[in-house]
Amino acid sequence: MTVRNLSPWRRNRELATRERGGSPLSSLHQEMDRLLEDFFGDWGLAPFRGFEAGTFVPRVELKEDDKQIQVTAELPGVDEKDVRVSATDDVLTIEGEKKTETEEKEKGFYRSERYYGTFRRELALPAGIDMEKADASFKNGILKLILPKSEQAKKVAKTIPIKKAT
Repeated sequence: MTVRNLSPWRRNRELATRERGGSPLSSLHQEMDRLLEDFFGDWGLAPFRGFEAGTFVPRVELKEDDKQIQVTAELPGVDEKDVRVSATDDVLTIEGEKKTETEEKEKGFYRSERYYGTFRRELALPAGIDMEKADASFKNGILKLILPKSEQAKKVAKTIPIKKAT
């Protein structure tokens, strides 16, 4: 008889775990996966979405000042001809296709890999963007967009004084 068998609560837990077909850590892992999927699943906001095998989600940085919004998207390994940028009144869409092919030939060894996949990133835009003057450039896998604000959007916001409540 081992010391483990002297503890009935531990013995029962181990028996229950074995009957389910896993270790306590694997059942904890499964339960955490279920909880995260239940919480994030309906919103489409899973914390690691886009990092599954075979997917590509471009990283995007936004900067805004009183005259324009600058959008920078990292698209490593993507050719300029494979990128499309479009905009509606309130949504900027960056989409395209990433193609990667590698081939290695050595004595007694050959390896070839291909990856093809599409990507799409949509960003909400504030009202007042002048799309007629928008500008885009692409260099070394970096897409830069300059979205100027319309004259009406450039107007300075008026400060409203706060009065002490009586």
